Amino acid sequence: MSSTELPSVPAVTVTPKVSTVRVASGEKLRSVGLPGVTLNLRSRPPARPGLPPALYVHGLGGSSQNWSALMPLLDGLVDSEALDLPGFGDSPPPDDGDYSLTGHARVVIRYLDSAGRGPVHLFGNSMGGAVATRVAAVRPDLVRTLTLVSPALPEIRAQRTAWPTALLAVPGVAALFTRYTRGWSAEQRVRGVTALCYGDPSSVTPEGFRNAVEEMERRLALPYFWDAMARSARGIVNAYTLGGQHGLWRQAERVLAPTLLVYGGRDQLVSYRMAQRAARAFRESRLLTLPDAGHVAMMEHPETVATAFRELLADTGELAEAGATGARS
Repeated sequence: MSSTELPSVPAVTVTPKVSTVRVASGEKLRSVGLPGVTLNLRSRPPARPGLPPALYVHGLGGSSQNWSALMPLLDGLVDSEALDLPGFGDSPPPDDGDYSLTGHARVVIRYLDSAGRGPVHLFGNSMGGAVATRVAAVRPDLVRTLTLVSPALPEIRAQRTAWPTALLAVPGVAALFTRYTRGWSAEQRVRGVTALCYGDPSSVTPEGFRNAVEEMERRLALPYFWDAMARSARGIVNAYTLGGQHGLWRQAERVLAPTLLVYGGRDQLVSYRMAQRAARAFRESRLLTLPDAGHVAMMEHPETVATAFRELLADTGELAEAGATGARS
C-alpha cells in the first residue's frame, strides 16, 4: 500500500449524533459523512483551546467506547476524539464492503485529511493498532506520536486462545457460529468476551458489566454485526500474509513517530512474547509491560497508560509544546 492509494477526500456532512449508544459524562457524539462511509465520532471538550488533537482507533468487535476510561485522564494534554470504524459501534457498514486493514486505514486517513486535524497523537488497540501502524507508515505527516495497546501484528505461532477469533475469517464460520450460539444471552456473551479480553475479569464493575450487556444487545440486533466481524477478521488474516513493503512488520520499521507500546502479560489474543519484537521494530519506541493486564490495558489500567503517555510527551518535547500552545490560545 502506498500513500497514493489513500486519497484525501473532503467531508461532506457533519451532524450532531442522536443515538441509543451510551455516552459517558462529558462526551459528545456526532456523525461525519465521507464519500462512501459515515463515521460516528466520540469526543470530549478540550480542557483549553489549542491542545494538540488525538484520535483513538478500537479493535475487532470494539467501539469508540473502549477509550472512554482513558480519554478523560488526558483532558489536559490532548483534544480527544475516538471513532467507530465502519460496521462497528454506531458507524454503518461502508458502501463498498471493504473491511480490510487497508480499507480501515484509508477511512482513518480520509477523516483526518477532511477534518484537517492532523498531525494527531494516534492511539490504536488490537486491530486498531495494526490500522494505526499502517496509517503512521504511509502518512507520517498525519501522526505526532503513536500509542499501540496490544497491536495485532503478525505472529508465526498464535496463542490457542486467539484461534476462535481467527476462525471467524473462514467463509461460513460466522454463520455457523451464529446458529450455534443462537440461544446465548447477551450476558453470557459479555462474560465470554470479558474473560477473553481482561487480565482480571473481576475488575469489571457491576455498572460496567450492565453497560456492556446493553451494548451487546444493541449490536446483536444490527443486521450487519456478524458480517462486519467476519470480514474484518478476514482482513487481519489477509494482512498477516502480506510480505515486502506491504507487510505490517516492514511498515512498523518505517514509522517515524515516537511510539509507546503497551503489552499485557495475561493477554490471550496478542502474545506477550511479541513485545520485544515490536520494541525492536519501531525505531523510536518505548515499551510498557503490564504483567496483570489482558488485551485492553487502556480499559483495565487507564491511569498507568495515561502516565506512560504523559512521559512520552515529556520526553519528546510534545508536552511542553502542548502547554505552550494552550498558553498562547
